[in-house]
Amino acid sequence: MQQKLEFAQRLRQAMQAAGMPPRPSVLVEAFNRRYWGRSVTFQAVSRWLRGEAIPAQDKLVVLAELLRVPPDELRFGKLGLHIQEEAARRDKALNYLERETFDLFLQLPAAQKKLVREVIQACAAQAKLAALRSSSAPPGRPPS
Repeated sequence: MQQKLEFAQRLRQAMQAAGMPPRPSVLVEAFNRRYWGRSVTFQAVSRWLRGEAIPAQDKLVVLAELLRVPPDELRFGKLGLHIQEEAARRDKALNYLERETFDLFLQLPAAQKKLVREVIQACAAQAKLAALRSSSAPPGRPPS
């Protein structure tokens, strides 16, 4: 429930920042002019503004474009910015070959992605087991 109320507050603030009064009648008209799907009702928009519901992702993207705010910031607040910063930090930590590998992975069909994940998980489990064995070997004795 708290997430819905916080979303409603961000939505009202974004509307005001865009020069729109935070009223359902204003938003429903502007939204339905831009949205390519089935029109939303006055009641649905009222629920968004009262903190009783959060729109589906496709509607959220249209709202964000209409109000000129990033969709993740509208949906999650400043947490969305934190997520972007974390992704940028991780991206900086990768070298070119690792980034290229991730890009190639993202282009694979779902079945092949699953196979690659399973191979990586098996390799990680094997490396963890090897590390445990080497740390538990008695001093002066090579690990088995």
